[in-house]
Amino acid sequence: MQQRTVHLAVYDTLADWEYGHAVAHLRNGMAHRASGPAFEIRTVGLGGASGAVTTMGGLRVLPDLPLDALAPEESAMLILPGAGLWDAGEELAPFAKKAAEFVAAGVPVAAICGATAGLAREGLLDGRAHTSAAAEYLGFQSGYQGAADYRETEAVTSADGLLVTAGPTEPVAFAREVLGRLDVMEPAVLDAWYRLFRHSDASAYPVLEAAAQR
Repeated sequence: MQQRTVHLAVYDTLADWEYGHAVAHLRNGMAHRASGPAFEIRTVGLGGASGAVTTMGGLRVLPDLPLDALAPEESAMLILPGAGLWDAGEELAPFAKKAAEFVAAGVPVAAICGATAGLAREGLLDGRAHTSAAAEYLGFQSGYQGAADYRETEAVTSADGLLVTAGPTEPVAFAREVLGRLDVMEPAVLDAWYRLFRHSDASAYPVLEAAAQR
């Protein structure tokens, strides 16, 4: 049976806008999902429930569990949003190391914005198609050898399905790749969802309504 829990990493300076579409549509039990019941979202932080974090927007979040208690086999995916701290030292390096554990165990990781830099430093982008804010941004990351695999596009899922990446201005495309990787919607429905939320395309409504009736 497919694991139904997705873990969202939370830390100080968390970029509020980058993960919202993904977790909301995993969690809300949309009638047109293809892969079963809704996913549970659990937050994970360095200090667990005793270590509240403050997002970039000033929201205070209490993580559900500490990072060191998270095991890949208990998760369907680890989502790593961007944060100012990704480019301000090594404080968030444990999250990138946990991502390496997930990938080694065959469990996918989704990273957006600065979190892609953390994965670059961990070597997880090398040999896998990926994107980020800009190729030059990743080029400054120590040890990064993935330039040949960089894609100038909104969001990317690697061929092995273990890595989803996106830049900071693409939360909807990021969500599309996350929802697609977890088989939340049939391809035609997912395409309609993306057209609606990214482009306000009214022609998407009939497709979503028909799916909701099934």
